Amino acid sequence: MKEIILAKCGELVLKGLNRMSFEKTLIKNIKQALSPLGEFDVAIMQSTIYIDKDGGIENIDAAFERVKRVFGIAALCKAAVCQKNMADIKKTALLYFLKSLGTAKTFKVMSKRSDKRFEYNSPQICAQVGSYILKNVENISVDVHNPDVTVTVEVRDFAAYVHCDNEQGAGGMPYGSSGKACLLLSGGIDSPVAGYMMAKRGLLLSAVHFYSPPYTGELAKQKVVSLAKRLSDYCPGMELYNVRFTEIQEQIKKNCKDDLFTVIMRRFMVRLADEIAFRSHANALITGESLGQVASQTLSALNITDELSRHIVLRPLIGMDKEEIVAVSRKIDTFDISVLPYEDCCTVFTPRHPKTRPSLEEIIIEENKLDIEKLVNNALDTVTVVQI
Repeated sequence: MKEIILAKCGELVLKGLNRMSFEKTLIKNIKQALSPLGEFDVAIMQSTIYIDKDGGIENIDAAFERVKRVFGIAALCKAAVCQKNMADIKKTALLYFLKSLGTAKTFKVMSKRSDKRFEYNSPQICAQVGSYILKNVENISVDVHNPDVTVTVEVRDFAAYVHCDNEQGAGGMPYGSSGKACLLLSGGIDSPVAGYMMAKRGLLLSAVHFYSPPYTGELAKQKVVSLAKRLSDYCPGMELYNVRFTEIQEQIKKNCKDDLFTVIMRRFMVRLADEIAFRSHANALITGESLGQVASQTLSALNITDELSRHIVLRPLIGMDKEEIVAVSRKIDTFDISVLPYEDCCTVFTPRHPKTRPSLEEIIIEENKLDIEKLVNNALDTVTVVQI
């Protein structure tokens, strides 16, 4: 019995004349996700994606898990291919149903007939397949309202397909279909979630990480690489820009008011990330900030940091609480890495009582004590790039 993967397009089906460009991006992303398993045939017809391989898909479970992480797919399932005649459809439906049966006690049959030349209509297909299963399976009954298993028969122009219940896909828009953005990636819980959420909206990601030796160690730096690798399950081909931040933090600590340290530090991060975004042809910055979560994430502080960027600053977590953010981090498997006890540079020299409502005027007064251009250029000279 030959199996393929059937997937349903997500919201890209709502696109108009440029829908084809989104579909091409989605097909490319599916092939890239499956490339470690070989070369696959991927085609989209009538909002359904057909994923097949010459000679059949040897490890369909591994392929299925990879496709589940591709943005742009609303739902997907494994499907058995059969000939377009009732005898083969019934036989295949029974075999596939038994394969998916488990502890199920009830079932129903659904049918979709896009090939109107087929001799039986959808209700007739359902009746014949359902009757055949009932005759050949003991201790099973039909429940059309709340079945344990739904058997679906699709009769298309070129073949018939039988599958059971769909699984939810990653949703969103095809990765890379909405432009490119630069993610400020720390070692914490929030920023990987922010990157995931904007990648789900179609943004291609690169990432910037700030590290401060000797105050932060090599394990903290490796932690961020691990986070980027985990994100790459959804966002393949990321570039991670590592920026040495020690000199900037030491100069702020030495010359500026202690209660303004965090906001001034964040402004330097924005300056550097903005320049890296410009050089890497990104169109936006992404941060993991949530309104009011810490002193540097008040409206006053956010306004003061934003005014330095030539790019729009996207904050997908801005209205989320910590529990909601943690739930997403667990879903995408970044939580266990994020809570490893290796501190990032944001914890270095943190003031005991940071100012929550700073003014731009007082920030500028403090920054005038620093050689900003020299500090920024020195930090940019330290940038190293890791291809994830």
